[in-house]
Amino acid sequence: MAIHLYKTSTPSTRKGPVGRQVKSNPRNNLIYGQHRCGKGRNARGIITAGQRGGGHKRLYRKIDFRRNEKDIYGKIVTIEYDPNRNAYICLIHYGGGEKRYILHPRGALIGDTIVSGTEVPIKMGNALPLRVLIDQKEESTSTDMPLGTAIHNIEITLGKGGQLARAAGAVAKLIAKEGKSATLKLPSGEVRLIPKNCSATVGQVGNVGVNQKSLGRAGSKCWLGKRPVVRGVVMNPVDHPHGGGEGRAPIGRKKPATPWGYPALGRRSRKRNKYSDNLILRRRSK
Repeated sequence: MAIHLYKTSTPSTRKGPVGRQVKSNPRNNLIYGQHRCGKGRNARGIITAGQRGGGHKRLYRKIDFRRNEKDIYGKIVTIEYDPNRNAYICLIHYGGGEKRYILHPRGALIGDTIVSGTEVPIKMGNALPLRVLIDQKEESTSTDMPLGTAIHNIEITLGKGGQLARAAGAVAKLIAKEGKSATLKLPSGEVRLIPKNCSATVGQVGNVGVNQKSLGRAGSKCWLGKRPVVRGVVMNPVDHPHGGGEGRAPIGRKKPATPWGYPALGRRSRKRNKYSDNLILRRRSK
């Protein structure tokens, strides 16, 4: 879906995007309230993630990441805005009367049909397993997911629901299938193994131009729950290791540090000896 821009009238709307087909009236049985407590604090009330707090109240939309309505065709009724993610969502009416939200695939329009299962066509918005659906000795059929297929909403554990490539514009590629695993190239550039039985949705997540959006004013960022970013060098020593000094002083250290005193540049944040280390063939690019 293309990004349409407002006319230049006021600073708050200048270069601001608007989706002509995007609605914002969710179904009552697919939403529930949530208490966003903490605002970047832990259970002790100590700040663990800075520049967070405030923001508009949100209603959480129940998204169907599992796509377990097998072999039942559904129709896209609306394309809606979701304040909890940067991708749009679609309201699907299935033939059996079930109504669910899914991530909006890029290019999907109101009135299109989708389906999930093991023997469904490879079409944008359809969900199917990564595995080869026939014996390797037989010839390939149209139900096999070919190499190079663009996919999103990828499962890591069978039946748990999609966990990878769910952000706006995210897309992964199926680059190899061998044994019990399939090799995927993720949006971060990481190449890793995924069990063939896990399912994925064909296509790319919509709202690709979200990173081109101009908020226009500081208040728009406050509505998103993001507070102003303050440099550590202008703080007091009690608040940041870079703080203090007379006038405009340097940080007073050989290397920059985080507010908690850890190295700010080059520190590894991944847990050691994680179970998925053996599944990652190539780490993401820095």
